[in-house]
Amino acid sequence: MVFMKKPAFTKHDVEVIRKESGYSGFFDLNIYTLRHKKFEGGWAPEITREIFERGHAVAVLPYDPKLDTVLLLEQFRPGSYFSMSSPWFDDNASPWMYEGVAGMIEDGELPEDVAYREAIEETGTPLSDLIPVTHYLVSPGGTTESVFVFIGLADLSSVDGIHGIDHEGEDIRPFSLPLREAYEMIETGTVNNAMSIIALQWLMLNKQKVLDKWS
Repeated sequence: MVFMKKPAFTKHDVEVIRKESGYSGFFDLNIYTLRHKKFEGGWAPEITREIFERGHAVAVLPYDPKLDTVLLLEQFRPGSYFSMSSPWFDDNASPWMYEGVAGMIEDGELPEDVAYREAIEETGTPLSDLIPVTHYLVSPGGTTESVFVFIGLADLSSVDGIHGIDHEGEDIRPFSLPLREAYEMIETGTVNNAMSIIALQWLMLNKQKVLDKWS
């Protein structure tokens, strides 16, 4: 097997034949008819797919290197609630998620702008620096959403209160805990969302590099 360091194709090897609007509301759903080039040459047959146009997001895990603590949020997520109607979740599974700080990128913003803004809105705790972790696609089979992940430098000595924007229905409880305990929440399944798992695992693997930068 030959391993390709670069993808065999680019976005220019796709032809969008038709785009239709399926739904437009808090989120958008578009219906695309398209075709793409094949590995063996020529074009694959036309396919039609519904694509969830979610936008692009930022996730940041605030970290206090002096205390070796991170900040997580507890908040209700509608998607998790409806997911848990399936048999793959226990009856006592909670749709209140433990996550890092996150928000959508608005027009004219850079991902870093969102990280700083959302930290204040969701926790009341400012960030003083950022380390980029990765930029990943959430579920490329059906949505355009991608997430920029950061570790944020913060003073977590006095995290408290309930935060969020009232007119967006946010009810967010931030709390701090030792990094090791937060990481163990992945192993127990208490932290079960991709952006938080990625950030926590990266910080555990790169902790010394982060300490060297922020010491």
